[in-house]
Amino acid sequence: MKQIIKNVALLMLIPIMTGCNAPQSSPQEKLTVNDEKITEIIAQMTLEEKVEMLHSKTIMSSEGVPRLGIQDIKYADGPFAVREEIGEGFQPLNWTTDSATYYPTGSALAATWSYDLSYDYGNALGTEARRRGKDIILGPAMNIQRLPIGGRTYEYFSEDPALNAILAVGYTKGMQDAGTAACLKHYALNNQETNRGSVDVIIAERPMREIYLKAFEAAVKEGGAMCVMPAYNKVNGYYGSENNHLNNVILRGEWGFKGMTVSDWGGTHSTMGAALGGLNVQMTGDNYFGPALIDSVRAGKLNESVVDDKVREILRLRFAIEAIPNDKANTVKISQKEQQQVAYNVAAKSIVLLKNEKEVLPIDTKKTKKIAVIGLNATATTASGGMGAGAKTPYEITPLQGLKNRIGNDVEIQYAPAYKNYMGMFAGSKANTPEIAQTLDEAPDAKLLAEAIAAARNADLVLFFAGTNKFIESEGIDRENILLPVSQDIIIAKLAEVNPNIVTVVVSGGPCDLRVVEKKSNAIVQAWWNGLEGGHALADVLLGNISPSGKLPFTFPLKLEDSPAYALGNFSKEVVSDGDVFAAQFRHDIVGETEYDENVNSPKAHYSEGLLVGYRWFDTKNMPVLYPFGHGLSYASFDYANIQSDKSKYVADDVIKITFDVTNKGSMEADEVVQLYVRRPDATVEWPHKELKAFKRVTLGAGSTQTITLEVPVSELRYWDEATNGWQLESGTIEVLVGTSSAKLPLTTKVNI
Repeated sequence: MKQIIKNVALLMLIPIMTGCNAPQSSPQEKLTVNDEKITEIIAQMTLEEKVEMLHSKTIMSSEGVPRLGIQDIKYADGPFAVREEIGEGFQPLNWTTDSATYYPTGSALAATWSYDLSYDYGNALGTEARRRGKDIILGPAMNIQRLPIGGRTYEYFSEDPALNAILAVGYTKGMQDAGTAACLKHYALNNQETNRGSVDVIIAERPMREIYLKAFEAAVKEGGAMCVMPAYNKVNGYYGSENNHLNNVILRGEWGFKGMTVSDWGGTHSTMGAALGGLNVQMTGDNYFGPALIDSVRAGKLNESVVDDKVREILRLRFAIEAIPNDKANTVKISQKEQQQVAYNVAAKSIVLLKNEKEVLPIDTKKTKKIAVIGLNATATTASGGMGAGAKTPYEITPLQGLKNRIGNDVEIQYAPAYKNYMGMFAGSKANTPEIAQTLDEAPDAKLLAEAIAAARNADLVLFFAGTNKFIESEGIDRENILLPVSQDIIIAKLAEVNPNIVTVVVSGGPCDLRVVEKKSNAIVQAWWNGLEGGHALADVLLGNISPSGKLPFTFPLKLEDSPAYALGNFSKEVVSDGDVFAAQFRHDIVGETEYDENVNSPKAHYSEGLLVGYRWFDTKNMPVLYPFGHGLSYASFDYANIQSDKSKYVADDVIKITFDVTNKGSMEADEVVQLYVRRPDATVEWPHKELKAFKRVTLGAGSTQTITLEVPVSELRYWDEATNGWQLESGTIEVLVGTSSAKLPLTTKVNI
């Protein structure tokens, strides 16, 4: 299947045909093949047995039907590693057999702009989950990156729905082809951690459909996702776990979803609301989907057929995923070389070269004999830290270790940490480096700074490692700003005074304010949190063993205040109550502490920017940015030429085919991500200035030319008409723009719809 759909890069994948003339069932319809058998099973079950399936059994499982030989469903956290075994309260069980591959995190995967790599990623993760006996991986995490400061930006993919959709479909299909069910999260509009358990997202139907739901729709309809996790937050007044419009009208009704939904942990709020609002499984506890649900049925408040439907949807997944007996799980090494190679491949293709003045990169080891590696992020690990699922990885190659492994003894490397580790609100937990914690705005440590300056003064090249860590970007909190922490701007300015030959490597999950770094660095590399082979991948790029080919999956603004939610003042940093409703309910349901007030007023997040998310905002408002969406340099240069369309006029059922030539004018093989955007110069409907509609990663040998074809179904040019409550197509001229980033589009042509 992977080969059949290789290099597909459309906003909505075209249904795959196997070559036979018989009609093929949709990915969702395949879940219904056992419905007759399931109906017979449900008829044999008591109400108590049915309801027992609708809530957690342990912190990471839900009940099967023991009397009928149907095994429990076992869950594991993703989305970038199979989480270690945990007990109540999320405490590790300290097994010796549950180490798993630490893959690059979501923003790194998104920077590859590759369906193939997202498929491989999901497939490798799903393979490891099977070895652990898991049925469902809680991933992919695929919400739109609306806020640059978002605490889970590192887990999520992109600010663009087209890119999100392709990655989500690839990840989902790869995982489920490995035999593990994907659980899409967090459905929907989970775009901030501040008040995430209580915030009410107020949004119009059009931007919700076109921006925030697009990837979920693709992963359900084309990827065949078997499980969906409703989000903690409310959408237009209703919690995710009881949002009839999202879960029943759209997900099950319009998209034809046949699988099951499982609440986020602590994300269920009522019995009747969740029962009628589309939830299948409460995680965790049974205070809503337990005795109270049984009482509701027996009192005649809820028809038992509603419970039957929930059980049916759970059993569809149970029969689609082979149950692994406990004595067969964890009997082989979970993380193996094949999966570790996938982690390397993703890391290598994700690294973004933001700047390369004077072609200081790649490093010439014949001329460069002494390198000063400055910055704690050169040695810090990123597999764990902060709040949320991490990775119990068998190893992790840090940037410094990767450089030493690749360079050997050819170049002298001197390391100086320059700054201390920042642990913030997690200062009481175990650090991921031995250095003591410091505050974000603390002045540079005089001794560490002096050591760094001494190392830089005597070096041929300074590699300055900047960025954040898992305690700054973390589930449960949003960043206060996107400034580089712990005085890194001051440090690089001091380094530049003694050695201007600086290459900055940014290790972070989300965007940082790089205005100072940009002025003080000849080259800048965005290296992400890049998994257990990240250090080797980075070294290979820095040394020119491979050409950088990553592209930014989100805009780097000049400053945070330029981004739409801040410019419009529709993001409030004020936390409700003494810690939000989620935190209180989490303590109640998971840890067993306190009571929580369900009636706390929900803070409102008004998405008044509408469609203008990310680059759409900056383009439409004609605002400058530091680095645009889709930006990424190479050691090669590419020439674009000869654009043409297969027709000049198209109708609703057509597919627009755009061809053009790309030539690698460099001296080494390199990948290029070609991007296609559309603009509507004479539209009467309101649109962003331009929108991504197709892309493709291609490999070009030195001096070679390829003719590339990108396809855009005309149906993907529709808009959601709130007046008619449906998709509509606006006739008129479409300008097609092709190039290497959202800001560099040398080829244009026009077609008519």
